[in-house]
Amino acid sequence: MRASKRLFFFVLIALSALIAGQSWAWWSWAKSPVLAAEEADEDSFVVVDIPEGTASNQIGQDLETNGLIRSTTAWKLLSRWKSFRGEEGGFQAGSYVISPAQSLSEIAETIWQGDVVQTSFTIPEGWNREKMAARFEDQGFTTAEEFLAATERIPYERYPWLPEDIPHLEGFLYPDTYQMDTGAVTADDLIDVMLRRFEEVALPIYDNTPSEYSLLDWVTLSSIVEKEAVVPDERDQIASVFARRLEEGITLGSDPTVEYGLGIEQTPENPLTYAQVETPNPYNTYINAGLTPTPIASPGVASLEASIDPGPTEFLYFVARYDGTHVFSRTLAEHESAQGRIRDRVDAESN
Repeated sequence: MRASKRLFFFVLIALSALIAGQSWAWWSWAKSPVLAAEEADEDSFVVVDIPEGTASNQIGQDLETNGLIRSTTAWKLLSRWKSFRGEEGGFQAGSYVISPAQSLSEIAETIWQGDVVQTSFTIPEGWNREKMAARFEDQGFTTAEEFLAATERIPYERYPWLPEDIPHLEGFLYPDTYQMDTGAVTADDLIDVMLRRFEEVALPIYDNTPSEYSLLDWVTLSSIVEKEAVVPDERDQIASVFARRLEEGITLGSDPTVEYGLGIEQTPENPLTYAQVETPNPYNTYINAGLTPTPIASPGVASLEASIDPGPTEFLYFVARYDGTHVFSRTLAEHESAQGRIRDRVDAESN
């Protein structure tokens, strides 16, 4: 009897050791990389998109489907272990570039820490929709055509503060440097992040500053100031001149509005011609009094602040020197004299 008990005990130990050995062997296999480091190359990397709210088990299934882990069961065990240990955080949404040469633990840690792959883009102050569209196409986010079409879909349901009946989002796509997850970035995603930034940065200026302008008029005036002002020290003065001209019913006479309406961009070598300035279009502020129908570019915070409540000025005119600065004048005679001097200088330098 005693011998039988001893035999049973040894058999039990042997079976336990065998099971433990097999379990350890399985775990070692399950958590090891799918590919050896020497077998992996750039083509082995996989971009995995994890939407908000994706369950841990679904993440494991997606990783196994993409050939990045060996076992969803192992993924579940590791997930439960991280939760059991009370580790702060959790698996985070985003886009990840993962190699099958990474271990199960390394992949889990990447997603747990939210080490998403990000890309950046910069929209300079004073850019319009056309320039943005070209930039996004060059960076491979979306086509220019898709982006421009998206700017004509006004998302009032998410941004009810947007002015009514605007034809597009020109002026409200805030110029800044942005970080975005790589992966499936759509034109609507790009627009959404820029509108959110406008909401965060620009809208409080309007809401907290008494002004006679509507939101649309404020952004429109700011966009014209943005296009005219090259030297920061002149920005307030330019805004004041435009504000005074609006009050007195004098046309703004802004070259950038003509350029926007004609889809061109003048240079010192090729300035606007009289024929172009005299070409009727809704954005020609030499012909039409008041502001343009929409903004003509995306103004930055400095132009927005300068335009919300411009101070008084003695000047009614200004003309560009083509070096970024302007000559400000009180009367039309002074203005025409300044124009003549600048034109003579440019002609002399080109000969």
